Amino acid sequence: MIRAEAPAKLNLYLRVLGRRPDGYHELETVFERIDLADELTFERPPGSALTLTTDHPTLGVGVDNLILKAARLLQRTAGVSHGAAIHLVKRIPVAGGLGGGSSDAATTLVGLNKLWGLSMERARLKALAAELGSDVPFFLEEAAFAVGRGRGERCEPRTGLPTLWHVLVTPPAALSTKEIFDDWDRAQAAAGLTAPEGSLRIVEHALSNGSLSELAQWVVNDLTPVAIRRCPLILTILSRLHEAGCPVALMSGSGPSVLGLCHDSEHANVIADRIRRLDASWFVHVVKTAKGDTAVGE
Repeated sequence: MIRAEAPAKLNLYLRVLGRRPDGYHELETVFERIDLADELTFERPPGSALTLTTDHPTLGVGVDNLILKAARLLQRTAGVSHGAAIHLVKRIPVAGGLGGGSSDAATTLVGLNKLWGLSMERARLKALAAELGSDVPFFLEEAAFAVGRGRGERCEPRTGLPTLWHVLVTPPAALSTKEIFDDWDRAQAAAGLTAPEGSLRIVEHALSNGSLSELAQWVVNDLTPVAIRRCPLILTILSRLHEAGCPVALMSGSGPSVLGLCHDSEHANVIADRIRRLDASWFVHVVKTAKGDTAVGE
């Protein structure tokens, strides 16, 4: 059996630069890998069957699951008929803007590459990851931070950045990434919602210096206004994190998860306790930057 962790990600900055001719959107984002993670186990049964089980009560485990898509893609690419029995312990909120499905897919490529003895190079795995989804290649980077461009699949690793501490809050709502981007398109066409100016260069500089006050002025997520229309709790959580003392509060990805950036672990735990008392239905977690590559072990 091979056991592997599939970490979540946060978007510390997200600009939507426009819709591309291929239907995707041109993005500029800053990814951060965090220590909240799903767990995957891989076993090789007789035959070529690929099966998936999970402890999550409502998550589909059929052919459309990204884990099985990743497994089939690797099977076809390598030209092998090996099978796998995969089990997922789900800890990352589903459809929360945290990249859980993408991370599971990336970890599946790494785990099965090892289980099946394929010795496929990381660069080839990254190319396969890009076929599976925009966020998937990031989870194959060794660096905990990266700038994402294109659909998000073109990653530029950033090293030497400090460990960050966050309070992560996810309300009991699931948002479809496709629907959020469709809403963004309609808002742009109607010249309706606009986000404040951001600056990737300044955000990177503030991150490298650990300047939370500078970050607070320049972080932005262009999808926030349209996500709030579908889930007003996002605005409530952003406000509560600011009121509790987070210098930076920001929606991650297409929502509805919201991160509150804190000074250190003690600060994060104090704020998390305050936020938990506000609504017991919110998923509230203290998380930090996850250093190192995807952990895959026997």
